[in-house]
Amino acid sequence: MWIRPAASLILALALPFALPPAALAKPAEPAAPPSPSEIVAAAPVGDWVAIAPAQLLVMDLAPTADGAARQVVIQLLPAPWSQGWIGNIRKLAEAHFWDGTAINRVQDGYVVQWGDPDAEDKAKARALPPTLLSIPQGAYTLTAGAAPALEGPRLADGIYAAVAGFYQGWPIAMGPGDTPETWPVHCYGTVGVGRDMPPDSGTGAELYAVIGDAPRQLDRNIAVVGRVISGMEWLSSLPRGKGDMGFYRKPEERTPILSVRLGSDVPGLPTWQYLSTASASFARYVDARANRRDPFYVRPAGGVDICNAPVPIRIKP
Repeated sequence: MWIRPAASLILALALPFALPPAALAKPAEPAAPPSPSEIVAAAPVGDWVAIAPAQLLVMDLAPTADGAARQVVIQLLPAPWSQGWIGNIRKLAEAHFWDGTAINRVQDGYVVQWGDPDAEDKAKARALPPTLLSIPQGAYTLTAGAAPALEGPRLADGIYAAVAGFYQGWPIAMGPGDTPETWPVHCYGTVGVGRDMPPDSGTGAELYAVIGDAPRQLDRNIAVVGRVISGMEWLSSLPRGKGDMGFYRKPEERTPILSVRLGSDVPGLPTWQYLSTASASFARYVDARANRRDPFYVRPAGGVDICNAPVPIRIKP
């Protein structure tokens, strides 16, 4: 004889075997470690430092063939490094020295160089402001007593220096010893002073920007005075010169410079900011650059070159 069980009994028998909804859900996947760009994007407003317009050099090149404006913005190196040359650069910009000059050299994988195309011809060369300083080549570096302490993370820099670090948003190298020298380093986008053979150290009238791998062998041999923070594409994409060392052989190959001004003399410039190299956000950013843990990477490198940890720069939102 078949007896139909009560509904309450069926429910009682089923309950011990029913799984709660939480047990049916998949376990939550651990969050992927943030990438360097995600760390920068999440940096609080207080970790960003404004760059004063007076610390900018604005170079306007002749427009492209289709009429596009070409503006290059250079941030000048803060004190105490290279201030003799930077003082000269300010005087040259105020005198409008570069207006009507040109980009004269583009060497593939190395530098773009600009200034007076007739500088080597005394009869044709432009007159320099009479108050320009002559700076000794010993000023390429500063002793530890004359330079401020580095801030933020330290990086191994075994070939060219004992250690590298940062100061107010700039990559700085330091030598060994009890009284080590410090100096700004050559990275992609670095701006330096062209010169003749030593002991000449250049006035600042001839400048170059690095468009290739970091030529660190130039450190302590040429004055570093700044870096390109906007418009690098207008320099790196220029036709390569066919002459020795990438110099253009014909005047028509050169790119004309319309004007070079200090940022404080250019109305309407946006406010540029750099991520403070003393901030916790920057320390996390450098750690992420040295140890890529985001999903694309199979094996973290465990270290990073000073030039491969570029200080983030942005226009203020």
